[in-house]
Amino acid sequence: MTAWTWRISENPGERADRALLHALERGEGEWSGGEPVPCSRSQVQRLIEEGRITCDGAPLRANAKLRAGTLVRVEFPPPRPAAIRAEDRPLDILFQDEHLLVLNKPPGLTVHPSATQSEGTLVNALLHHVKDLSGIGGELRPGIVHRIDKDTSGALVVTKTDPAHRALVETFSRHAIERVYWALCYGAPAGPTGPASPSATIDTRLGRNPADRKKMAVLKIGGRRAISHYRKLEEYAVEGKRPFASWLAVALETGRTHQVRVHLTSLGHSLLGDPVYGKPSESQPKWTALPRAVQEAAAALPGQALHARVLGFEHPITGEKLRFEAEPPESFRRLQTELAKFRG
Repeated sequence: MTAWTWRISENPGERADRALLHALERGEGEWSGGEPVPCSRSQVQRLIEEGRITCDGAPLRANAKLRAGTLVRVEFPPPRPAAIRAEDRPLDILFQDEHLLVLNKPPGLTVHPSATQSEGTLVNALLHHVKDLSGIGGELRPGIVHRIDKDTSGALVVTKTDPAHRALVETFSRHAIERVYWALCYGAPAGPTGPASPSATIDTRLGRNPADRKKMAVLKIGGRRAISHYRKLEEYAVEGKRPFASWLAVALETGRTHQVRVHLTSLGHSLLGDPVYGKPSESQPKWTALPRAVQEAAAALPGQALHARVLGFEHPITGEKLRFEAEPPESFRRLQTELAKFRG
């Protein structure tokens, strides 16, 4: 059995499950019995519930406060084979070898099953197309290294082998990944426009919205650091008026939940079609400022106008530099076509 032990050098100052996850991400502690296992906060919480995490030999509580000098031990059970049912549905595969697969995920497709959804996910489809996926992700997330929101489309990498999974998780933790999103948003940030224009940076802390736990928000304290770099490619306006929308390329330095959506919303430029952070309303000036044809194209989107356009990384086994550009879905292109009629 693979185990991880961590002798705490100083008081973490946060609840135990978060402190453990952050220590794992920083590469602290020592591994025994096997290779390091990538772990999410939900997995840490599950291990606590199963009694697999102890502090000085006693079962650990998720909200406990850890103290300097104590010894934490985590025992990881061996990966279980996926029990999720395979489903025959088409996948837009951009690259595939014996170690990994890169695909262009369509909007409306959830990446992995959950307690409330066991069918109709990307994992269900992957189990049909791929004989063996990495088992490290667990029963519900085999092969999944990262994910994108259900209604966001674009490039996603999945691992087939455990060594590839471990190496890619490490690559993501070092932020050694090129990730560029195309975003169609309300209004237009200040500054020059064009593919060669300089980028601007958003550097904040992101965490759960205290007023609505289903949302993320920019926080003054707490949360985790989130960094995005955006470039304004085009802006759209009716002659004589301020831009009503723009097309941005957003490069991620970190990859937090809803990062692009929340960062742009914090600037006052939420995404067209976003059902959470930019829901349209006839009472909102930003919505009524859109030409009718643009409104119709935005309303036809399955969700937010966000597409993972570029994914680049070093192959986890061969070391080859890989870079992929995923074509946006028809609904995204249709909105771009309507917007382009108002290009300045």
